[in-house]
Amino acid sequence: MKKGSCASLLCALVVVVVLANARVTEAVTCNPTELAPCLGAFQSGQAPSANCCNKVREQQPCFCGYIKNPNFSKYVNNPNTKKVVSACGVAYPKC
Repeated sequence: MKKGSCASLLCALVVVVVLANARVTEAVTCNPTELAPCLGAFQSGQAPSANCCNKVREQQPCFCGYIKNPNFSKYVNNPNTKKVVSACGVAYPKC
């Protein structure tokens, strides 16, 4: 491969990595209504849907805030919710 081609390829790779990292670090908007697809599973402990798991992963950084909020803690801090979160492959936070 020519020297110029390697430099161009390396430059393109660096841009892709930087853009991918920028996307990962975007701020999450904490909105408990985003967990609505999980409500049935949270109440019954049934297996979560794929949509529910996507929302759990998306809202994971917000869980401690929800747990500390008296309006939401009863929904988020219960055994069924912990089962659902675990079934989605997300670690339940220790706040």
